[in-house]
Amino acid sequence: MEKGKIGVQMMMLKEEIRRGGMRPAMEKLAGLGYHAVEVSQIPMTPENIRELQYADQNLGIQTVSMSCGLEDLSPDYKYPGDTLANDFNKIVEDCQAVNCGILRIGMLPLRSAVSPEKMMEMIQRCEEYAAALKTHGIDFYYHAHTMEFYRWKGKPVLTHMKEQTKVLGFELDSHWMWRGGVDPVSYIRSFQGRVRLLHLKDYRIGLVSDPTRMPSDIFGPLEEFAEVGEGCLDMPAIIQAGLESGSEYFLIEQDKQYGRNVYDSLRMSRDNLIKMGYADWF
Repeated sequence: MEKGKIGVQMMMLKEEIRRGGMRPAMEKLAGLGYHAVEVSQIPMTPENIRELQYADQNLGIQTVSMSCGLEDLSPDYKYPGDTLANDFNKIVEDCQAVNCGILRIGMLPLRSAVSPEKMMEMIQRCEEYAAALKTHGIDFYYHAHTMEFYRWKGKPVLTHMKEQTKVLGFELDSHWMWRGGVDPVSYIRSFQGRVRLLHLKDYRIGLVSDPTRMPSDIFGPLEEFAEVGEGCLDMPAIIQAGLESGSEYFLIEQDKQYGRNVYDSLRMSRDNLIKMGYADWF
């Protein structure tokens, strides 16, 4: 079968990098057999750009996508990082410095989440940036969570977003699709040609940690992010749907590890994916 590339969403390592720097974290990833990363929630300082270059040249770890913000959240609340509105040229230069051809935003500004109309206004700004970035050889992608699955005019807002754009790509996430109420396999297939990036994140139900809480307070918190293969999602079917729809990079992302060491979680996901038959995708 054709194959993609399995990598790691580096937001999982932000605390490790904050404490010890990027190089030790990248060396540990290489030791686990990972050779692709998506950079997110890590400042793109000159030092970190150099470390990404080092990882590419010496550890064989490719930066397959990078992240930025769209704009500041408000005049008084600055986005904690580079934004396309304020730092367009720097962002392009950073991508070019590490030979990265995909840029993404990890979440819509929350002020755009208050209505479907606001979300659609925001996605049109994304489409304009996608066209501008395309002239620099960079594909622009939008990562969805659950709010984009709000039903509007008979279908999820995210479907409207796809239908009302042409250049913008969409980074779908197996966990958020499931939690948003759609079948990940069929939904991925509906985004044919627009999904070079796909997040692999499993879904499970945890146990009650505080039996003194009211039942109405516990059901939401029981939903957990799981290591790939440790939840209820049909990961081989999701991966196959992504592959057939144009996905090239399959990025493991687990927002919380619930007390487990992050590298142990990444090892568990790796081992499960190898058992599923994806050993040569690393």
